[in-house]
Amino acid sequence: MSDHKTEERLKSILAMPVPRAERARRITEAILLTGAWRWVGIYDVDIDGGLVSNIAWSGPIGPVFLTFPISKGLTSRAIITKKTVSVGDVGKEPDYLQALSSTQSEIIIPVLHPQSHRVIGTLDVESDRTNAFDQAAQALLESYVSILGDFWVDGNQN
Repeated sequence: MSDHKTEERLKSILAMPVPRAERARRITEAILLTGAWRWVGIYDVDIDGGLVSNIAWSGPIGPVFLTFPISKGLTSRAIITKKTVSVGDVGKEPDYLQALSSTQSEIIIPVLHPQSHRVIGTLDVESDRTNAFDQAAQALLESYVSILGDFWVDGNQN
């Protein structure tokens, strides 16, 4: 599955000469508009420091946890396995770290550094509907992450 319009928009955002936080905000807004979900966040993952930190989000409210340990939540699964974690009903997940009280399903896509293959970031998308992320939605979101990898690799640039 591909959404060429959004892919081109994401590439355009990456090339903008604006601060990283502004690019991040625009990225989350662009992704939010592509599906029937209601919240998108992107995070930095600091394996050595043991922390996951929100860079930006789009949705009705901000996340409850702007920073949390890499060992917490569904994000920890994505970090450990280096694979997408999709949960159709977060209420049935003991590892779920509540971000928004109305979240019913969530998908977390890890971003791997191209050389070290360490997780350096995540894309977190949430829905107020159960089972909101089918295989097509997962493939679409993973395609966005493949485009956005440089955002994290070049993350120290303003």
